[in-house]
Amino acid sequence: MSQASNVLVVIPSRRASTRLPEKPLADICGKPMVVHVWERAKAANIGDVVVATDCQEIIDVVKKAGGNAVMTSTEHQSGSDRIHEAVNLHDPEGRYDVVVNLQGDLPCIEPEVLRRVMLPLERDAGVDIATVITKMQDTNDRVKPNHVKAAMEMSPTDETVGRALYFSRSAVPYSADENAGYFRHLGLYAYRRSALEHFVSLSPSVIEKRESLEQLRALAAGMRIDAAVVETKSVEVDTPEDLIEAREVIGQG
Repeated sequence: MSQASNVLVVIPSRRASTRLPEKPLADICGKPMVVHVWERAKAANIGDVVVATDCQEIIDVVKKAGGNAVMTSTEHQSGSDRIHEAVNLHDPEGRYDVVVNLQGDLPCIEPEVLRRVMLPLERDAGVDIATVITKMQDTNDRVKPNHVKAAMEMSPTDETVGRALYFSRSAVPYSADENAGYFRHLGLYAYRRSALEHFVSLSPSVIEKRESLEQLRALAAGMRIDAAVVETKSVEVDTPEDLIEAREVIGQG
């Protein structure tokens, strides 16, 4: 399943961003953020890597770094729609049967985390989409809406992979125990290609619109999402403050 012959990593990278203008091109220790993400994907060595964008300047910086990039529509409403177009442009023959969606705002992601996202697909043929979660260490992060929380059903005998029941920008699931653990969801998915085809054919769900989380569309449609638990220092860059933190993490090397 995780061999390079059938896995394609796609990095959706859209130039427009309301909270952080020009985000993919933001300088982090001398390189654009999108190049850092591409380098991490290559280092994971799980498959071929392509950047999907709507901006020629992003294509130029990726190609200058030695990578592949494809131009996609400016009209896409979600990252999954963009990667679907990119997969069909890059692989019309259908050589890849697993597509990894690595968000372009994860410049610090460790290659091992990318490798771990394959685990749920490898373990269970009934899983449509795999993702990763990490235990939240800072209780203050529970109330931050840009830190997406995952409500998980974990096995009492195996805490490495669990089934996702819900995702929210609020602190879920509720617990009267202030010390109860919470999981943060990272923007990384591995789709079976057939699941990706099905997902992009669906209309946005009501709950997806309320939470602004497209993975809820899959759950609403009865698709199964399992998540692997990882340890990571990865920073999801959504704000200027996140960018400062990413620079610190990468600068420390």
